Amino acid sequence: MGSGLGSVTKTDIIDLFYNVYGYKEGVSVYFAPGRVNLIGEHTDYNGGHVFPCALTIGTYAAVSLRNDDTVRLYSENVSRVGIVKTNLDECTSLRAPGWCAYPAGIMWTLESRGFKMNRGIDILYYGDIPAGAGLSSSASIEVLTAYMISDLFGFGISNVDIARIGQYSENNYNGMNCGIMDQFASAMGKKDNAIFLDTATLEYEYAPVELDDKKIVIMNTNKKHSLCDSEYNTRRRECEKAVEDIKSGINIETLGELNEEQFEEYKCLIKDSVCVRRARHAVYENRRTINAVEALKAGDMRLFGKLMKESHVSLRDDYEVSCKELDILVEETEKLDGVYGVRMTGGGFGGCCVSIIEDAHVDAVIERVGRAYKKRVGYDADFYVVSIGDGVRRL
Repeated sequence: MGSGLGSVTKTDIIDLFYNVYGYKEGVSVYFAPGRVNLIGEHTDYNGGHVFPCALTIGTYAAVSLRNDDTVRLYSENVSRVGIVKTNLDECTSLRAPGWCAYPAGIMWTLESRGFKMNRGIDILYYGDIPAGAGLSSSASIEVLTAYMISDLFGFGISNVDIARIGQYSENNYNGMNCGIMDQFASAMGKKDNAIFLDTATLEYEYAPVELDDKKIVIMNTNKKHSLCDSEYNTRRRECEKAVEDIKSGINIETLGELNEEQFEEYKCLIKDSVCVRRARHAVYENRRTINAVEALKAGDMRLFGKLMKESHVSLRDDYEVSCKELDILVEETEKLDGVYGVRMTGGGFGGCCVSIIEDAHVDAVIERVGRAYKKRVGYDADFYVVSIGDGVRRL
């Protein structure tokens, strides 16, 4: 295959399919991107705003309909598992091996909503999102599978509903109580634009990201994380407890409905001091996200970067989803010239930071931060200069 991130071709994917299944006639290829969130972390399940963009890396699938009820799934990324073979009646209960739970969950959700596949299917998946990086490989698989099945079987499901189906599947089949941001970004991405999304209403607008002489650089700690095994679901419960307590003083359903002044007035109603800190992050991060989009529209990248920095501090101290490795990347990056902003991105507990850096300084930042990180942590970080791409599509 091509070299570097985002350089996979349709022919590459069809060749992989042929190597596994032995034929290439009637094969279609689809792609759904991963995402990076520029700002607005852990606000999506709190009814707040987020600001993600789709990347040019993601998950590919080559697929062919069959003339029987056999379903065969294969992932090039976990090739040791081999082909997982089942049938239409049983494919919605593939909770093991692990990766199959994502496409199976989508098939289960589609069937529960009346979208029933009437033919078997052969699918090969291949992702060029770095494993465990927190760039939403799971959401891209979900969106890809739902879009692909809708297209092949003529279900005509809208991309917004594709995102909803992906979130529902992950919540109810995979047991991960995520918000809708990741799936929405993968389904609705637009080249050179981030998505300013109100997760309470799903109202959104595309905001051009005109970086001019700057680049988005993702910094991967290479500390693997599993959100289902982390305290992600705990954070959601803590925020829900805060909402329940605040309801005794003001009628709200989510923390995203509060501005900073209202939070400061009613926070005394929250019984648990930990829940106070969780709620403070959700409320203030929502306002930071709104302000950051206004700064971007005004061309004020210095303010945008300042808000990114404040976001990381809040995620580290109030929400407590950062980790030593993420903090080291942020600390070492902030020391250097040409850096507008840097923060952890994604669920946390590992994964990546996102930064905005002047072109002329990108190489030096990567070299110096990489060297300092290895010295302090003992192993390498990886760095990706990324571009903003379109959402899910047939190639």
